[in-house]
Amino acid sequence: MAIQDPQVKNDLIQRLRRIEGQTRGVVRMIEEGRDCQEVLQQLAAIRAAVQQASIQVMRSYALECIQATESSPEEMAEALIRAVSRFA
Repeated sequence: MAIQDPQVKNDLIQRLRRIEGQTRGVVRMIEEGRDCQEVLQQLAAIRAAVQQASIQVMRSYALECIQATESSPEEMAEALIRAVSRFA
C-alpha cells in the first residue's frame, strides 16, 4: 500500500528534493576541491535528512498502510518489525 495522505506525500517529496539539492551541492564541493571537513559536514546533514524522511515514511506505514490491511494484530506487528529492522 502506498502513502495516501496528500500532506505527508507533499512533505516527503519536498524533503527528498531538498536532499537531492544537497547531494548536488556536495558533488560540486568535491569537484571544486573544497575542504574535507566541509564535505563531511554536508554529508552528515544529508544523512540526517534521509533519516528524517525515513522516519516519516515509517510513521505513514504504521498509521496508514498496516491499519488498512485485514491482518491480525500479530501480523501487523510482524510487518512493522520487519520494516523497522530494514530501517535500523
